[in-house]
Amino acid sequence: MDLSDRPRAHLGVWPTPLQDVDGLWMKREDLSGFGFGGNKVRKLEFLLGAAVARGQRRVVTFGALQSNHVRATAAACARLGLHLDAIAVQAVPRTDADYTGSGNAFLTELFGATRHVVADDDAAGALALELMAEHGDDLAVILPGGSDRIGVLGHVDTALELYSQLEFDPHEIVVAASTCGTMAGLVIGLAAAEVDTVVRGVCVYHSLEQTEAQLRDLLAQASDELGVPVPDDDRWVLDDSQLGDGYGIPSPAGLAEIHRLATTRGIALDPVYTAKAYAALPGDPELRRRTVFLHTGGGPSLFAYRSALG
Repeated sequence: MDLSDRPRAHLGVWPTPLQDVDGLWMKREDLSGFGFGGNKVRKLEFLLGAAVARGQRRVVTFGALQSNHVRATAAACARLGLHLDAIAVQAVPRTDADYTGSGNAFLTELFGATRHVVADDDAAGALALELMAEHGDDLAVILPGGSDRIGVLGHVDTALELYSQLEFDPHEIVVAASTCGTMAGLVIGLAAAEVDTVVRGVCVYHSLEQTEAQLRDLLAQASDELGVPVPDDDRWVLDDSQLGDGYGIPSPAGLAEIHRLATTRGIALDPVYTAKAYAALPGDPELRRRTVFLHTGGGPSLFAYRSALG
């Protein structure tokens, strides 16, 4: 599958490493080399590449107060000379200074974005409509997580890159599933490469039913964009075993994995996404040797959760 004809803003450092870590294979998207890294960089290369090709000079996007996506978008807009309106939704029930002012919230402002804090999704939508009315065709709207038919292409690229690094077909690839753009891209890319591997998405944002609906929609949209068949259902599975008390609320198992991997490998997981996904990995050593974990980044949010990690 050739993506070279797509408009693309070159931001990251590719390929990201595939490392033998903790008895499994870890694809280090946290080391994507731009704006504190993470899986959002690949999506933004295609999303902002398309915006620049359309001649747009302003961007609006959305996320929680500690959104990795919003922080990465702010960095990318700074690099490309675009103005970002970052709409931050109070989606997690916390008002302490660590959460509201450090980590990704601080970095978003440091990268020069105009940050608007709103109470809920309805208020975010209303503000976005105001900005669209004010700026018209000059404004590019990027959905939460960068998860749309164009953003998914970034992780089709990840799948193809991973395939070139692997010397075997893994039993499964495990990734946190939130807005599902990363997971959808992996499923489509591996199907295109005819790799006989299941992608397991660990739900960290919505219920299994809501996550499945989002994933199916993105698989259909991105497959249509690429002109390829929608991958069969046996290529993916969702796992809600680590959702716990909900989005942005750390789980005991996830916190334990943060401490264990930090103190034994010097690798940082984040409490919202990667720690929960890591806690869902198989314990059996034979299965782990045939498992790839996609580390999607999120390290800056550790500063917002330091009270939970003390």
